[in-house]
Order: sequence, then C-alpha cells, then structure tokens
Amino acid sequence: MKSFYLLLSGLAFLFLLSCNKSKDNYDATGSFEATEIIVSSQANGKIVEFTVNEGEQLQQGQQVGLIDSTQLHLQKMSLLSNQRGVRAQQPDIRTQTAAIQEQIRTLEREKARVQRLLASNAANRKQLDDIESQIDVLQRQLSAQTSTLQKNTQNISAQGSTLDIQIAQLEDQLEKTRIVSPISGMVLNKYVEMGELAGMGTPLFKIADTNTLYLRAYVTNDQLAQIKISDEVTVSVDAGDGKMKPYTGTLNWISDKSEFTPKTIQTKNERANLVYAIKIAVPNDGYLKIGMYGEVVF
Repeated sequence: MKSFYLLLSGLAFLFLLSCNKSKDNYDATGSFEATEIIVSSQANGKIVEFTVNEGEQLQQGQQVGLIDSTQLHLQKMSLLSNQRGVRAQQPDIRTQTAAIQEQIRTLEREKARVQRLLASNAANRKQLDDIESQIDVLQRQLSAQTSTLQKNTQNISAQGSTLDIQIAQLEDQLEKTRIVSPISGMVLNKYVEMGELAGMGTPLFKIADTNTLYLRAYVTNDQLAQIKISDEVTVSVDAGDGKMKPYTGTLNWISDKSEFTPKTIQTKNERANLVYAIKIAVPNDGYLKIGMYGEVVF
C-alpha cells in the first residue's frame, strides 16, 4: 500500500510539472494592435456623399465621400474669367512697334540712296544729316515704346501669376473636398453620416492597416539580452480546442526605456519589477484580430 501511495504521489507530481510547463512554454505574451488612423475633414461644408461602412476594406486613395464644393467651383470660374481678361490685355510688342520699325527701315534705305548720291556729288551733306537725325529720333521712340510695352507685359504677367496662384489654391481646396482613404485597411469606426455638416478637422472615420498586426509584449532585462531588432520569433494564438496556431513574426521595435510591470503581467518572469516593451510584426492571414492575445517564443 505504501508503494502505491508513493507511485500515486509521483504521478501527481509529474502531472503538475507537465501542467506547469504547458503554461510556461512561452517567453512573453501580449495583445495585437494595428496602425490606426483617424481620417478628418479637410474642408467645411455639407457631406453630400459618404459610403463608408464599419468593417469595410478600403484601398489606399479610394474615394469614399465628398463635401459640398459648389461655392469653391463658382470662385474658380470667376477667377478663370478674370484670368482670361488679364491675358487679353497682354500687349503684342512686335505688332505695336511695327509702324516705327517700318519707318526706320524706309529711312535707312533713303540714307543709303543719299550716300550714293553724295559720293557722286549729286546730293549735299545736309540731306544725309537730316535723314540720320530722323532715324535717331525714331529709334529713341522705338526704344521708349518697347520699354513701356515690356513694363506693361510684366505687370500683366504678375497679375496673371497672382490669379494662377489663387486658382491653384482653389484647386487644392477642391481636392480636399474629396474624402479618400489614406491607407489600405479596414474601417473600425464611422463617426458621421451623409447630410451632416463637417468642419475643418471633424473626425469622419477610423481605419486600420490589418494586413500586418503588431503584437505588443513585455520582456525582462534578462530576456532583453537575448533578442535584437529583425529577429524572427514564433507567435502563437489560440486556435480553439486547446490548440495553438503558430505564426512567424519579426521583432521590429524594442523600447529604449524600462517601465514597471503592467497590472496584467505579460512576461514569463512574474517577479520582474521593470520590463521593456517590444513590438513584433506578424503578417495577417485574416484570422488575427486587434486585441487578440498571443504568446511569443524567442
């Protein structure tokens, strides 16, 4: 009988030992989180279109809504009209100076004729001097007129550039009336409905990149010496029926500051007072969910 009790005690010890090992076959535990973004309104106005639904998968750059842009469109049309009017005032320097240039060319031909006559003593010097004087006057007039027209052109170009900038600003504001998804991911929360008024900075919806989730866990100082960034680790999650589903994750962040052990102990060594937070990137096959717990083996 005594040997029976000894055998029974030994079996009980082995059972407890195996239970203890099954509970401690991990180095740390934590919960999954994702990169979350709250998308806010970049314009003021009524939401005339909004097709976001919670749980929906969106692609980066996908338009999911629109804020009323009627007034912005009208302002742009007005500026475009003003721009056309300003451009129409642009002087044609070549056309407006053509008459003086033609007079100068005519006098140059006359000067050449008089010079030939003067060489054969068929003309006097005064005729040549008069022609040269007229050419000089016309060239000064041409220079003054060209300078005035160039200044007018510069002023009109400056006005046109100002209008171009104002139009570009309106186009930027019009672009911001489009509600688009900044990343590919799943909509977690929806904060507004179509028909509501939105102001600059009004939260519209929250989206998270669920293609890659991050297991946030804590390690002790002893464990910290055994790991480094880019290490591949094994992450396991509960698959039901007492089974665990393994994933391969990559250690991509280690906190450079220690902190006190959280209320929910997430390290194997429960006696540690100071721990370091880590993040492990795990590709999501669709099974992993935000907030789900996982176990880590280094």
